[in-house]
Amino acid sequence: MNASDTESFTYRPEEPGDAPAIEALLDRAMGPGRHVLTTYRLREGVEPLAELGLVSERAGEMVGTVRFWPIVIGGFPALLLGPLAIDPAIRNKGCGLGLMQRGLELARKAGHKLVILVGDAPYYAKAGFEPVPPGHLTLPGPVNPARILYVELVSGALDEAKGAVRR
Repeated sequence: MNASDTESFTYRPEEPGDAPAIEALLDRAMGPGRHVLTTYRLREGVEPLAELGLVSERAGEMVGTVRFWPIVIGGFPALLLGPLAIDPAIRNKGCGLGLMQRGLELARKAGHKLVILVGDAPYYAKAGFEPVPPGHLTLPGPVNPARILYVELVSGALDEAKGAVRR
């Protein structure tokens, strides 16, 4: 990746009118099977936090999106990051990392303490995520425990969040 790749994206807050373009992007990036993933159980019937939703554009076209959802881990409020979706035509150009970094900074400034996600550890490590210790929390459905990742926005937050993850 070179500097011109990351500089070619613009980032802005998600707007209500973006919903159709976001759904089309999610379908292109993740396919229709995404709705059966365990993390979608945590999103059902809950709206993402509008103040944290971001999109990225390149040449006026939406090419990336990230959302954050309110969750509770054993009584401790936290955020679920996802989906993070990047148009397959521009993957590995820094767009996803840019969205995550901006979204995490917004979450930190808004007073959130902890963010979890289910994903590929080497990729998300670039934004500071690391694996949740085994047995520390449980999700409402099948998931590979090695793919449950977290980042603390406030030091020590994971120590306070233990147990079942719910909406």
